[in-house]
Amino acid sequence: MESRASWVAASITLAILSVSYGAPLIVVVGLKPIAASLDTDRSVVALAASLVWLGTGLGGIFMGRIADRIGMQRVAIFGAAMTALGLAVSAIGQTWALVAGSAVLIGLLGNSAHFPPLVTYVSRWFDRRRGTAVALISSGQYIAGVVWPTVFERGIDTFGWQATMLAFAVIIAATIVPLALFLRPPPSPVRTEGSAAYLGRRAQGLRLHPNLVQVLLCAAAFLCCVPMAMPAGHLVAFCSDLGIPTARGAAMLSLLLACAFVSRMFWGWLTDRIGGLGAVFAGSACQAVAIAAFTVTRDEVGLFAVSAAYGLGFSGIIPAYVVAIRDLFPSAEASWRVPMLLFAGMSGMAFGGWFAGALYDHFGFYAPAFAAGALFNLVNLAAIGFLLVRQVQQQRLAAILPA
Repeated sequence: MESRASWVAASITLAILSVSYGAPLIVVVGLKPIAASLDTDRSVVALAASLVWLGTGLGGIFMGRIADRIGMQRVAIFGAAMTALGLAVSAIGQTWALVAGSAVLIGLLGNSAHFPPLVTYVSRWFDRRRGTAVALISSGQYIAGVVWPTVFERGIDTFGWQATMLAFAVIIAATIVPLALFLRPPPSPVRTEGSAAYLGRRAQGLRLHPNLVQVLLCAAAFLCCVPMAMPAGHLVAFCSDLGIPTARGAAMLSLLLACAFVSRMFWGWLTDRIGGLGAVFAGSACQAVAIAAFTVTRDEVGLFAVSAAYGLGFSGIIPAYVVAIRDLFPSAEASWRVPMLLFAGMSGMAFGGWFAGALYDHFGFYAPAFAAGALFNLVNLAAIGFLLVRQVQQQRLAAILPA
């Protein structure tokens, strides 16, 4: 199945996501000045950023099915138009406009037409190196995180957050629309995936009902994405509270996402070798250790080190979830199972970003938020550990019993 065209499709997708993922970062970098300008709490601005994730996940369920019917090219162009419009609406300068523009236009109708359906789209171009390919395109989030925070920080300081949003709206439209024109339909699934016996063995591989497996994976994705959102959404503000300059905080966020980008290809390679569930468990364990370290670290050098370690550890989790879904379920079901899982994860991102802001508003510092995130991560490890143990037991049983 894999060919040169497969990697071309993955490269185009990577470029689209590297630009598209910049849109939610403006609110993250400008959290304090936006809250001050709108005369509102940080939790309200954090809620707007969180609703982008929630809208992206919810809209992705429908966008995946629409892409199956009208093609990925049209869906991606529509998403670019909606994201640009959402940035323009958010720049009006009213709280309601920021929330509506972020939740509905950037999230529900914009980014939802990019990340969830594009992940499914690329997964259908690959079979042997699916984990590596999904890890590659998911790195668009971290390329955006490396490139855009510093640009946004300087733009906000020089021109203000509203002008920065409008300028990025133009960039979105001018780059994503031409790139989307090169998206070709993916190849048909290989014949072995189409046989009823093959699908039955895969769906029942854990000796659990397929929909129960889906529910457990979605619950685990929610639980791991709650802490995942906390450093990404509040690191700049956290540094500012500790007296660390905003520019250093933005650089710290860029370092976190740069380390995530560098390590994501390793996690993709590992996923191809140990499977999606094993890679999810390993990545979640690394994330749990790093998020706990944020609760006790206060100096700038230490936070740079923890940020780098956090980026190295958590970056392979979401691609590994996608591979786990593709390992356990047939390709024909990917257009709704993958977006459902991503919706659960992005709901966790949305809740985690808001929850950290709410805990900060209540306690006046971020340590309780990071401690709560670590607890969510431990429950996630229990859920994934259960599925992983079931998988290992069934594999051993299959090896012992005669065919």
